[in-house]
Amino acid sequence: EGQLVESGGGLVQPGGSLRLSCVASGFAFGIKDMSWVRQAPGDRPEWVAAINKRGERTSYRDFVKGRFTISRDDTKNTLYLQMNNLEPEDTAVYRCQTAELWPEGPVWGENDIWGQGTQVTVSS
Repeated sequence: EGQLVESGGGLVQPGGSLRLSCVASGFAFGIKDMSWVRQAPGDRPEWVAAINKRGERTSYRDFVKGRFTISRDDTKNTLYLQMNNLEPEDTAVYRCQTAELWPEGPVWGENDIWGQGTQVTVSS
């Protein structure tokens, strides 16, 4: 059974940086498009970034463009999210999820895998 485990979250001041990691096991990570999704308390989940299975194509929400970078290392079965210039509005639980990256963004189905998430808190 496939599993995703996120790490790298924490408390950071506004303007700071964090790098999230997501380690995959139990499935063929290299043939999967991947995404990062976040959820703040009381809000619906929202995707922030996605990458295709060869790492050739990425997609970002407007509110993170220029600040966040998604990448992957298929030799380590690991997905990353580099987050710079963090804002209090970025506070949320961040989860990685398998996805299908369409031109308009990631799409998820009932067989997709997601992790438990890592908490990111941006506060002074």
